[in-house]
Amino acid sequence: MNTKAALFLLAVTLLPLMALSTVHAAEFQQSAQGVQMIPDQAVTQASSKTFTGTVHHQSLFKTTADTTYTGSYVTFAPGARTYWHTHPGGQRMIVVKGTCWTQVEGGPKTIAHTGDTIWCPAGVKHWHGASPDGEMTHLVLTEMRNGKNVTWMEPVTDEQYFSN
Repeated sequence: MNTKAALFLLAVTLLPLMALSTVHAAEFQQSAQGVQMIPDQAVTQASSKTFTGTVHHQSLFKTTADTTYTGSYVTFAPGARTYWHTHPGGQRMIVVKGTCWTQVEGGPKTIAHTGDTIWCPAGVKHWHGASPDGEMTHLVLTEMRNGKNVTWMEPVTDEQYFSN
């Protein structure tokens, strides 16, 4: 088995288990292990003020007294994408389905596929979304800083989205 296939198999196996084993601060003591069932987390449509196209968001867990990051599944319809934005503490994206297009300001578009991970450092202006021909879902782990995990900016134009 090649390395990429092994990493994908590992991600597909461990990600659901990680999501199911998160501590929910409102229900459990910080020193206790707790399970938060994914069906309890509503799937919502993302705002047209920060996304272009149809995007659904499912929060898996929020910060606690012991953790400083959040986790969510975000599903993009074909051609859907974020606005330009930054993260004060950075963001890790794990593509769990489909093809992700992403770009940092001034750089070339990068393409990531199922099983690939993307790291966006703190303060780097970027966007990400689905390719025009297929739905894409990624798991995002985003660091919170001073109660904030994202700063939204302007929309990504069609010209920027389709550029090389």
